[in-house]
Amino acid sequence: MDEKRIIEQVLAGDNNAFGLLVETYQDRVYNLALRMCGNPDDAFDLAQESFFRAWRGLSGFQQESAFSTWLFRLSSNVCLDWLRAKKRRPTVSLTTLDDEEQEVQLELPDPGPGPEALLLAAEDREALAGAMNQLPVEYRQILTLRAVDDLSYTQIAEILQLKEGTVKSRLSRARLALRNKLLQNGNNLESGSSIPSEGRDAR
Repeated sequence: MDEKRIIEQVLAGDNNAFGLLVETYQDRVYNLALRMCGNPDDAFDLAQESFFRAWRGLSGFQQESAFSTWLFRLSSNVCLDWLRAKKRRPTVSLTTLDDEEQEVQLELPDPGPGPEALLLAAEDREALAGAMNQLPVEYRQILTLRAVDDLSYTQIAEILQLKEGTVKSRLSRARLALRNKLLQNGNNLESGSSIPSEGRDAR
């Protein structure tokens, strides 16, 4: 799909062309919102709001980065604004729906070091959810982008508009905070094999 041409069509007044962008990214934007807010209904509303803001602000997209990067940054900010406005810690959603609307467990292709690898183990879902609920939203955000969406440091840096080194240090702090919360809650992960070594996280 030629996104540049589609964007030009939208800016020229062809609102139907924007639907092609929605079709391409609606699942990923919804899943990002779902993992940030933890509620399907709220996630649907946040995804809708994200696309509305994208349509309204498309004229300000400079195309210096990929459209997907700009859209995920916008969507992430929509979710953060919503969480801060609610002044509550959201519930972690550790499942998603497949094409047949059946609930399935999330699988992380490259979780990297840290306790987010617990997402692979069904018996640890509640422990992880409780610990994630206690983290600052910024930590939850970066763990979601890295461990769940499997984005590279470079992609996360573009989305959050941070230096790559800052992304790495914030992610390290988020993993440590999550590990500590799990230990405080009585989940001794140090003796388990679900925490990969730091050396694997090279991207």
